[in-house]
Amino acid sequence: MHASTIFGFLAAAATAVLAVPHPHKEKAAVKCPLIFDGRIKSRTLPTDFDSSSTSLFNPDNVKGSSLKWSQIVKFPKEKGSRFDNCSHKPLEVTISDESVFKTQYGFRRAGLIFAADTNTGSPASKGVKTLHFSVKQDLKRPLNLTHEYLNIWHETSDWSANQFNFQTGTIIGQDTRKLPKNTFKIMSRENKLIWQTPIEKKEWQNFAITLDFNKNTLQVYYSKGNEPLRSVTKAVPNNNAGEGQYQFGILKKPTGTDDVVNKGYQESGIDEGQIYGGIFIEDSAGGCVSL
Repeated sequence: MHASTIFGFLAAAATAVLAVPHPHKEKAAVKCPLIFDGRIKSRTLPTDFDSSSTSLFNPDNVKGSSLKWSQIVKFPKEKGSRFDNCSHKPLEVTISDESVFKTQYGFRRAGLIFAADTNTGSPASKGVKTLHFSVKQDLKRPLNLTHEYLNIWHETSDWSANQFNFQTGTIIGQDTRKLPKNTFKIMSRENKLIWQTPIEKKEWQNFAITLDFNKNTLQVYYSKGNEPLRSVTKAVPNNNAGEGQYQFGILKKPTGTDDVVNKGYQESGIDEGQIYGGIFIEDSAGGCVSL
């Protein structure tokens, strides 16, 4: 075969190989109607979180009274999660010694609430909805897993309960042999374990929680990296009554007290963070779930 022919054949083969998309570099698309989109646009600035005219979330709640959101949120240099496309970037919520909300001196907390997620009458608390989110760990701002953490939850409109909790750390009053501190746990309204998985140190972990407010059920989906979500539970019974709002971030409980809201031990010099990506709520009527 002539040398020029061989060169042409190899070049064509190389082009064909390059044209084949790498399966792990493809980002997933949202397949169902969006209710709330909390994915952060790449052009977003920290100060955008301080104003209702520029923030996807409530600029006033829930955070330390002396802090602005621009002092709390950070944009880590991480690749986006499964449902973040090239126009999105990850978000990190941090807590410090100043992360005291109102008079809740036992907690250190910073929680984002969708700007349009009203306490009553919210479309995200009716019908069948699926909450999506991904988490990744900041090894420079690790959580202290000797404490109990609420990371994501849906709180009833009268603030008396949470329909579900996405948690980690040492759950107060629970058997640590069954609920190890280094796992992410999805707990029911009654604080019973629904499902848990070990915390990954380097990979994104992707979760979806389908809440059927008509049938009072909850179903969990999970994957790592850029793998498709898969169902890890059936639709299990769960008390979803009471409407309310979703909250994302960190609520760190104290140790050494029964009155966790108002008092207890929190070490000084807190500098902790949780990285989030791919936050949105979709309408899952008819069984639609983006995987």
